[in-house]
Amino acid sequence: MSDIRVRLIIQGRVQGVFFRDSTRREALRLGVFGWVKNRFDGSVEVLAEGPEDKIDQLIEWCHQGPSYARVSRVNETQEEWSGEFDSFDIVF
Repeated sequence: MSDIRVRLIIQGRVQGVFFRDSTRREALRLGVFGWVKNRFDGSVEVLAEGPEDKIDQLIEWCHQGPSYARVSRVNETQEEWSGEFDSFDIVF
């Protein structure tokens, strides 16, 4: 399986519900690298790199999120894999 990179914009009730921390924990569990951050428009952005099957699992998880989240939409953009990350962080 090849490594891929994806950028996600998650919309809905996704701020103030531990979405960033929960996403970080899920990414670490899966062995995926990158970051997650809140956006000014109320959405959450994720940039993730890793094996395609693990990224697919993270994307699937982002459609649900943590228990208090209410995801209404996930916009997914494939990008060129760069291998620049060695952790998964919350950025501000």
